[in-house]
Amino acid sequence: MDVVTSLAERSGVSPARVAALRSEAEALYLGTRPKTRAAAGAAAHLFQGVPMHWMVDWSTPVPLVVAEATGARLTDVDGHGYDDFCLGDTAALFGHGPPPVAEAVSRQARRGLATMLPSPDAAAVGELLSARFGLPSWQVATTASDANRFALRVARAVTGRPRILVFDGAYHGAVDETFVGISANGRVTNRPGLLGEPRDLTLLARVVPFNDLDALETALADNTVACVITEPVMTNCAMVLPQPGFHEGLREITRRHGTLLLIDETHTLSTGPGGYTGAHGLAPDLFVVGKAIAGGIPAAVWGMSAELAGRLESARAGAPSGHSGMGTTLSGSPLQLAALRATLEHVATDEAYAHMDALATRLEAGLAAAIAQARLPWHVVRCGARVEVVRAPAPLINGGEAHGAHFAALEAAIHLALLVRGVLISPFHDMMLASPATTQAQVDNLIAATGDVIRRLVD
Repeated sequence: MDVVTSLAERSGVSPARVAALRSEAEALYLGTRPKTRAAAGAAAHLFQGVPMHWMVDWSTPVPLVVAEATGARLTDVDGHGYDDFCLGDTAALFGHGPPPVAEAVSRQARRGLATMLPSPDAAAVGELLSARFGLPSWQVATTASDANRFALRVARAVTGRPRILVFDGAYHGAVDETFVGISANGRVTNRPGLLGEPRDLTLLARVVPFNDLDALETALADNTVACVITEPVMTNCAMVLPQPGFHEGLREITRRHGTLLLIDETHTLSTGPGGYTGAHGLAPDLFVVGKAIAGGIPAAVWGMSAELAGRLESARAGAPSGHSGMGTTLSGSPLQLAALRATLEHVATDEAYAHMDALATRLEAGLAAAIAQARLPWHVVRCGARVEVVRAPAPLINGGEAHGAHFAALEAAIHLALLVRGVLISPFHDMMLASPATTQAQVDNLIAATGDVIRRLVD
């Protein structure tokens, strides 16, 4: 069996159909966006023409330039409008510019943006975080990557252990030592796409498959692992849900070996007001959430159990004064605190989540029906307001299976075909989010557009 035949059988779509869809969508995109094309040429002094190099990873032949983002809609510089189901890859989970956040940020801007001291919002934010997520002690960071770094440093400081453990295929932002994985031949290695890393990260980071409690038990047996860091649902490859009993086993095994458990809810905040942790009664020692927690303003938070906070106080008291390696100057700013308070009090409400969940349920059913009608070997999976099309016939168990369900050319063609039909989804895999600003009409438009694109691939 040649590679082309194998890919067609596994994905359900011939490469020729994929190439034709891509060519058609690319011609339409370039032919109707002259200002977008001009903007690409004008950005010569930005590396690869964008503020961050991963912005060229979208499927567009030249980057889309957004003139305005409001609610769940984007408008580009050529005046084309889009129903936005990417929502900044979760950063705008609650919509673009929620009015309470915009008003709070505007008020605070007139009072100062960076003071390196608490504002009157600080105490209220701490109370809100504790009540919502169930942990008593909190700190503010600027990104979830920073929050994860700081939390891992705490774990090592209080346990005196050198190692961490991650699950293969998981995503924890730009935390260097989490860029490890299991290769096709079963070896644990640095991820091949990681640039500029001279160290063998596997010396201090262990990797096991998600949902594999036996492998976890073995990896923790020598009691040298300070912390297991995990998403409660794997989200940044192709969504992998926890198997029944996985989280209970994860918590029991980590406790038995004296290993701390860090749950990173940066993507799974879509589950409900208290995240997946609150919805499923999980009990982490450390908790991280970023991106959406301040309504789109750069901010993240990390929380600790009372027992762990006490151990951290002892570790700090026993260390010389100086740099702890935790914290950045802009973290905990009055601007962040204002946005955090507004989001927690007025935006990420029970009512907002009920609206999001209802729309995500409708989206899940509509996409599943379109896939079934086309008889494609795909399925739809959901985590609260987060919906994903996975190009495999059955739910995935681990990161290895998720990697095998990734078809880059097919996904890029679908993303671009949806874009020229007025719908934006995540550029990295087929992830879609419903926000409080999303409407039923937008969901139905996405379902219809997906059905049209699928028919172009299979009819």
